[in-house]
Amino acid sequence: MDIINRLPDELLLKILTFLPTKTAVSTSILSKQWEFLWMWLPNLEYDELDVKSSVIIRFRDFIDKNLPLHRAPIIQTLILSFQLSDLSQPENIKRWVGTAVSRCVRELSIYLFCFDHKQPADVSLPSGLYTCNSLTALTLYGKEILVDVPPTAYLPSLKTLLLECVTYLNEDSLRLLLSCCPVLEDLSIEGRSGENVGKIVVNIPSLQRLSLNVYGPASDGYVIVTPSLKYFKFDDCEEGFSYLAEHMPMLKEAYISVVHDTEKLLESIASVKLLTLRPYITSSAKFVYPAGMVFNQLEHLKVHIHSVNWSKLLVWLLRNSPKLRILNVYCDDFHSELDVYEPVKWDNEQSSVPECLLRSLETLKFAGYRGREEERDFLSFLFKHACCLKSTSVILHVS
Repeated sequence: MDIINRLPDELLLKILTFLPTKTAVSTSILSKQWEFLWMWLPNLEYDELDVKSSVIIRFRDFIDKNLPLHRAPIIQTLILSFQLSDLSQPENIKRWVGTAVSRCVRELSIYLFCFDHKQPADVSLPSGLYTCNSLTALTLYGKEILVDVPPTAYLPSLKTLLLECVTYLNEDSLRLLLSCCPVLEDLSIEGRSGENVGKIVVNIPSLQRLSLNVYGPASDGYVIVTPSLKYFKFDDCEEGFSYLAEHMPMLKEAYISVVHDTEKLLESIASVKLLTLRPYITSSAKFVYPAGMVFNQLEHLKVHIHSVNWSKLLVWLLRNSPKLRILNVYCDDFHSELDVYEPVKWDNEQSSVPECLLRSLETLKFAGYRGREEERDFLSFLFKHACCLKSTSVILHVS
């Protein structure tokens, strides 16, 4: 211990940065030298879920007392994880966030969990959060978080924004928040949509990663204008929504899982190189095969099968992906006894064979094979015409 105590404070502080906040705080009892050393830490995490119920009030009092006295000139990261079932004063969260904003916080994450059937009070955040010049990353998780964005909101440094299961004050809240982030690069909106969501408009020229996973009552639709996007995930299992998505010329990877109008999204992501597709084609959501659309850059295609007559869609994709090298097919357990397969009579003339089978397809993986007629027909067609296959695997379905 004497050897450690002889180390300079700068080195000791560096050691503390590798420890959880709870452990770093406990070092304050070691000696006078260590008593306040942890208060210079740039990264703080307060997790109430890791605290015994008998000391929760003391834990909150500790944060109330010490966070305003924290000595680091800049708080690099602040993570707050709290259980709301017995949080009697939601203004505590608001006060702590305000303190972090005054210390030029750069990365802020707030996770609020409710394990009680009683509806706790909404937790609003200080208006200063929405005008914090230093903030580069913001994560908000929990339906009790009320997103109330003032008209003056402006987050000039925010590059990463994750909103999950939050509550919006009104239909303007999300629009205002997204419009005040001029350099945003990574956006994720997840969770149940509510009455105050309205139309989800993502018009952000700087955006490079976008994940939309909204479930529950359908929103008023989506408008997506993201010319710099490189990664796109869209997951919506609800029917009845509309969307407008402009072409994404920089797109590298996409994950698409929707119930209907799949073709509209495919048209906007035609430049993609790696595509994962989970189409839910039901009797009320028929796939319309767009004419003239070509995936000129697509090299890797992953398709999860969730409907009968899936092979029509898959062969259409192959015919419009001339550079495809890798094909992964995952046959999920979706069929019912009422499913009726309509055999596809593919023209076997050389001119109708997908170009990728003749020139580029090297790897095939078919997982979940059950030996159904549609599966046999598709594989027979593929093996007959695939000239460049180097690796093939067919994995049987295990009940």
